[in-house]
Amino acid sequence: MIYQDDAKQPGPQGNTVYQRLLDEIREGALLPSDRLREIDLSERLGVSRTPVREAIRQLEADGLVTHVPRQGASVRSLSYAEVMELYEMRAVLEGTAARLAARAASDVELDELEVLNDRLAKAGTGPEAARINRVFHATLLDAAKNRFLTKSMLSLQKALLFLGPSQLLDNERADAAVAEHRCIMTALKSRDSAAAEMEMRAHIEAAQRMRIRALQKRDRTTDQGQ
Repeated sequence: MIYQDDAKQPGPQGNTVYQRLLDEIREGALLPSDRLREIDLSERLGVSRTPVREAIRQLEADGLVTHVPRQGASVRSLSYAEVMELYEMRAVLEGTAARLAARAASDVELDELEVLNDRLAKAGTGPEAARINRVFHATLLDAAKNRFLTKSMLSLQKALLFLGPSQLLDNERADAAVAEHRCIMTALKSRDSAAAEMEMRAHIEAAQRMRIRALQKRDRTTDQGQ
C-alpha cells in the first residue's frame, strides 16, 4: 500500500467532499468494493462533479480507492493476508507506543486516558464510542512522545479505514475493549514498560481475532448469495 504525500491536493470544496467521503468510509456508510459514481455523489452531496472528482483523485492517492477500467472508482478492499499484515503492524506500532508511554507519559496524560476510557464505558456502542476510542489511542500515542512513531502510525491509520466499520458497534467487543484498556492503564500507571506493551499487543490481537471472524462471516454470506 503506497500513500503519496506529494499528490495534488483538492480545492476547498473538493477537500470538504474528501473529508465527507473519508468519514463515510470510516463509519461504514461506504464499504469496501462500493462504487463511487461522480454523478450520484454530486447529487447526494449537493456539489458539482469537479470537487467530487478531486476528492476521488485524492482518495486514490491515499490508496483508499481503486480505479477499475470501464467500471470506475470503488472503495478498496483488503485480502485476508493484507488484513493480517495490517494488524501485525498495528500491534508493533501501538505496542511500542504503550511501552514508550509507560516511561514518558505525564500524570496528567494518564489521568486523561482514564477519563476517556470511563467515557467509552458509558458510551456503549455506536459512532460516539468509536470516536472516543480513536481519541484514547491518539492520546496514548501522543503520550509516547516519539514523532517518528507518530508519523508511522498516522500512515497506518488510513489503511485501517479499509477494514470498514468499527468493531465497537458490537456490545461484546465494546465491553472487552474497555476492560483491555484498563489493563493497559494499570501497566502504564505502574510505569511497567514491558507489561504495557504486552497488554496493548493483547488488545490489538483481540480486535484482530474478532475482525477475522467478521470477515469469515461476510465471506460465507457472500458465497451463499451466489
